[in-house]
Order: sequence, then structure tokens, then C-alpha cells
Amino acid sequence: MTPAERYLELGLRLGRHVDGLVDAYYGPPELKEQVDAEELVSPEQLGADAYALRDELPDGWLRDQVHGCATYAHVLAGDAISYTDEVEGSYGVRPTKVSEDVYAEVHAELDELYPGTGSLRERRDAWREAHLIPGDLAVPVLNDLLPLLRARTEAVLLDLPAGDGVTLEPVTDEPWWAFNYYLGDLQSRVVLNIDVPTTGTDLVHLAGHEVFPGHHTEHAVKEQMLIRDQGKIEEGIQLVPTPQAVLSEGIAETGAELVLDDAAKEEAYAILRRHGATLIDPQLSERISKAAERLRTVGLDAALMIHEEGASIEDAEAYVEKWNLVPPDQARHSVRFVTDPTWRAYVITYSAGRDLCRAYVGGDPARFRTLLTEHVRIGDLLASTR
Repeated sequence: MTPAERYLELGLRLGRHVDGLVDAYYGPPELKEQVDAEELVSPEQLGADAYALRDELPDGWLRDQVHGCATYAHVLAGDAISYTDEVEGSYGVRPTKVSEDVYAEVHAELDELYPGTGSLRERRDAWREAHLIPGDLAVPVLNDLLPLLRARTEAVLLDLPAGDGVTLEPVTDEPWWAFNYYLGDLQSRVVLNIDVPTTGTDLVHLAGHEVFPGHHTEHAVKEQMLIRDQGKIEEGIQLVPTPQAVLSEGIAETGAELVLDDAAKEEAYAILRRHGATLIDPQLSERISKAAERLRTVGLDAALMIHEEGASIEDAEAYVEKWNLVPPDQARHSVRFVTDPTWRAYVITYSAGRDLCRAYVGGDPARFRTLLTEHVRIGDLLASTR
């Protein structure tokens, strides 16, 4: 059995312990059939198997992936491992808590940007309330945004593989806002949690994140170029607790800023208006979103409070409510994510992935194309920040 096959087998065996740990599988079907028919392999044995495979591999992308699997196997086994070590072992990035002074600076900037009277929180709520999209309209809006984003992705970055496709569906009662279920064979099923209040500009970001040039684009391009064209079957599994996730979220978080120039943004806003979305001042919305971007680490801080500092769920929710300027129900939703056994460490992937990919790309479409078409390591991304 090749190292790539052993890695796929390891990931599938881990996935049998935790629903959702295997984000997608589109490798050799006979491997999955074999693992599904086996007796469950203990986390302790999977940890030992992962370390054995890791130590046989040369320094490289696959070795990083296997190390993430080994770390998670030990978490599953109940071994004593700190949350910080769990995150770093899984993703290759060590989490640190952001100073509240940073968030205070963001609040001061937002205080200057949000119009109206009242407290910052009141003006933030009023601004978002004016721009909210009804849940039953969110998926139709996304459907209309996708052709624009696809055209821009192909004009700026690369052509999508022939035959790729995306379906969109609404869902409720999930710990996340939206999710791309990559199905293999160049197809994605994207679901939107309509419980989460969403604005028109949120939907533009979400379309870029989940589809073009984000998750669907990355997975479809890599399935075509790495698996079909080069035989790299190790690409045929997407595992939650691995460095691959940091890169993937970084691609999704930063891609739209490369492909949407001012003219394309105006086209996107015209689509929103056709659906009745309120757009009081799109340029101001962009400035607000850019400023608020630095609050994306608040969720990670809440996770560190709970898992490292022993803070209560209630204290973490209050922290998120205060610094993210959100109502209690949204704060609870955020904390639910960072306490979910499958996703609790994953929260770092959004902010770290964004910052690392943005630094690596530096505004150059060719560098972004590399992220979409090659196995780039977290160490490569970290080197770009030094």
C-alpha cells in the first residue's frame, strides 16, 4: 500500500469515530468500502499508526497532514493535551489571544464609520437591520451572484474544469453560517444556514468564500489537476483537523478581493438591488467590513478562554457579545461552534488562513493560482510573513 493510500485509510478510519471529521472523500472508492466494512479501530491504535506513517514520510505536505491526524487521534483517545497544542498539532499554527486593546481600536474605528445616533452597538444593529436579506431570498440571491463570480474567477485566475457544478440549499439549526459539501466528480452542494442574520454584502462574501473562487473552485481544480491529471490521490480526502483546512479557508477568505474589481462589485450590487436588498452606501459597507475583519479572532479568543483559562460558557458568550457587537443569540451561536467537539479547534483556520494567504499572495493573481493548483504547506505561508 502506498503512503497516499495509507493516509486515506487513516483519515477514513478517524472519520468513523466523529461524524463530519471527513469533510469530503472522493478518493478510490474501494478504500472507503474496505474501511466501512472493518471493525472500528481504536483512537490509540490510529494515533500509533499515524506516527508510524509520519515518521516514514519525507518532509512535505503529506507529512504535515498525517501529523494533524496523529494529533487528533490523541485528542479522541482522551490523552492529556492542551487546547493550544491541539490547535498547533492539527493546523501548524499556534493560537494566541489577541489583546483587547486591538478590539478597542477596531471599536473606535467603527464608531467613526457607523452613521446615526446612539451607542456603537445600537448603530451597528440598526445598520445591519436595514441591510438584512430575508431568509427565503438568500439562496435566490446567491444563485444570481454565482455566474458573475464564476466569470470573474475565470477572467482573473484560471478556467474551471469542464463539467463542474454547484447546487445551493437553505438549512437551519447548524453551528456554522454556511458549508460547502464537496461531493467529488467536480460537484459541490453548498448550504446556507438561514438562522444566521445575513446582509446583501455578506452574501457577496459568502458566494466568493464557498464557491468562486473559494472552496468549490479549489476542490474542483485540485480534483482535476492533482488527482485526475497527476494521480495524487492524497488530495481525495478533506479532513477537518489538518493543515489543509487553514489553506482552504485562507483561499476562501481572500479570493473574492482579487477577482472583484470596482466594476464587478457594482454588478454584484445591482443583483442585490434587483432582489430588493437595501444598499444605503456600498462603499461605506465595504469600509465597515474591512474594519470589522480584525474582530474575526474574537471567536478564537473565546475558545482559548474556555479551553485554556477555564472560563465559563456564559463568560465566553459575554466576551463575544461585547467585542463582536452581536446580540446574545449570535454570541451563543459562536460559542456553540468553539465548544463543538469536531469544530472547536477549527476556529483558527479563518483568521490565520486569511492572514497567511493574503501575505503569501500579496495581491498577485499568479501566487493565488499557486494556492489553487498545488499542495502549498503552512510553513510556506508562514515564511511569507517573516
